[in-house]
Amino acid sequence: MPVKEVRCSGYETNLSVGIVVSSWHDDITSSLLRGAIEALTTRSVEEDRITVVWVPGSYEIPIITKAMANSGHYHALVALGCVIRGETSHYDLIADSVNTGLSSIMLETGIPIGFGVLTVENFEQAHERSGAESNKGAEAAIAAIEVVSLLKKIV
Repeated sequence: MPVKEVRCSGYETNLSVGIVVSSWHDDITSSLLRGAIEALTTRSVEEDRITVVWVPGSYEIPIITKAMANSGHYHALVALGCVIRGETSHYDLIADSVNTGLSSIMLETGIPIGFGVLTVENFEQAHERSGAESNKGAEAAIAAIEVVSLLKKIV
């Protein structure tokens, strides 16, 4: 008996997608947001079905993401932020909290969350990961809507 494989082979239509984006390091996060919106709109998500909510920093991303996931209005969510390592342990605390929080929300609610929160050593790395050639916001958005498609196929 052959192995059955399930892969994303297209995108669902009429999806509503919420994006939670940190205003901290907004030069970086604005680029991530542009990448995410472009990736979504080129993959059948209409602009009027995308909601963007700005939060003060990356630490606040999980609570707003959870509220959006629980609202019943979104098929997928995308979290965008930028945490840059500094001289204290603050970086580790924020990065871990955001990652753990978003993972828990996704598993609790069953709503896919694209993880576009950069955790980098410096601004140079942040710019590289939020630019036109490599935009982690776009990648997170694509991953979120691909998981929506996969869930429909396997459930």
